[in-house]
Amino acid sequence: MSAPSGIPVPSAPPSYEESTGINVNYPHPYPIPEPVQKPDGKGMHPPPYMGQPAPASNPVTVQTVYVHQPVVFYDRPVQMCCPSCNQMIVTRLSYDSGALTWLSCGGLCLLGCVAGCCLIPFCIDALKDVDHTCPNCSALVGSYKRL
Repeated sequence: MSAPSGIPVPSAPPSYEESTGINVNYPHPYPIPEPVQKPDGKGMHPPPYMGQPAPASNPVTVQTVYVHQPVVFYDRPVQMCCPSCNQMIVTRLSYDSGALTWLSCGGLCLLGCVAGCCLIPFCIDALKDVDHTCPNCSALVGSYKRL
């Protein structure tokens, strides 16, 4: 592409310093320290280390540590490694009456269900706490408290 005759073509855009007005030759706002050598020749380079020889390379023992992520227990079975028998298991669930069961019973009593209907929460697993046990060794591996 050619420019029409009589119009000068710019060679390059201005640099950042030119466009912002920053003077690159401006002196530093703080003095730059220069290396100083003492008259006796000391101070520039420390003397070489004349201590013990470098230790011989000894074999390094490596220990592998496995960090298990904490298992979060809910009202569903969990697949995990049992800490008691070290087997991969799917937990077995058992339901126990907890705070939510008792509060539901008390709430139904306050609503007037005193003829036995207030005992319904003790028949509903969704209102009970859940204990997770190992099916192999029957160890308690975790609990889920509803409230």
